[in-house]
Amino acid sequence: MGEWMLTAGEITKLVELDKIGWPGELRGDALLLRLGAPLQPLVDAGSGSTVDVADQDSVNSLYHSPDDEWESFELRPRRMALCRINHRLRLGCSQAGAIGTLSHLARVGLATHVTSPWVLPGWDGYLTLELLNLGPAALRIHRGMPVARLVLFNMEGPVAHVGAHPYYGSESHLGSRYTDEFPSHGYQR
Repeated sequence: MGEWMLTAGEITKLVELDKIGWPGELRGDALLLRLGAPLQPLVDAGSGSTVDVADQDSVNSLYHSPDDEWESFELRPRRMALCRINHRLRLGCSQAGAIGTLSHLARVGLATHVTSPWVLPGWDGYLTLELLNLGPAALRIHRGMPVARLVLFNMEGPVAHVGAHPYYGSESHLGSRYTDEFPSHGYQR
C-alpha cells in the first residue's frame, strides 16, 4: 500500500478524462489555489473570551458574516479569516491532496491552511482556507490572488470512505461545524 505524488502531466490527463474536476491553473506539479468568495473574518473576541467548541452557538459567535463582494482585506497580525478558493474541486476515489502555502507568502507571515492540510478522496466542493497572519504587520490580501497549492497523490488499495464531505464544501457558512459532526452528548458528562 502506498501513494505517489502526481505530476502536472498526470493531473492534466486526469482532468481531461474527467477523473478530477479542476477548471483552474497548475503551478508546477500542483493545483494553484486562488482566493475566491466569500471571505469570513473571525471577530476580535479579546484575550479573556472563551468559545465552547461543544456549543454551536458559541462557535458561531466567532465569525463575522461572510462577504461575497470583497475585493481586498487587511488581515491584522494574529487575526484569522476564512476564505473559499475560487474554483470548485472534485477528486476521484483514488486521489488525495495536501495544501501548502506559497513560500512567498509564508515569508511575510501568511499561513493559508493552519489546520489539517489533507483533502480526502472523493472531495467535491469548494475548499476553504484558514488565513492566519503570523507576521508583524497587517497584510492586504486580494480576491483572486494565488496563495497556496494543492499537491495531489494517487492512493493504492481500498479507500475507507469516498464522497463529498457532509459538512463542508457547499454551504455559504465557512466556519466550524464541529458540533454537527460530533454532538456533545457523545462525549460530555
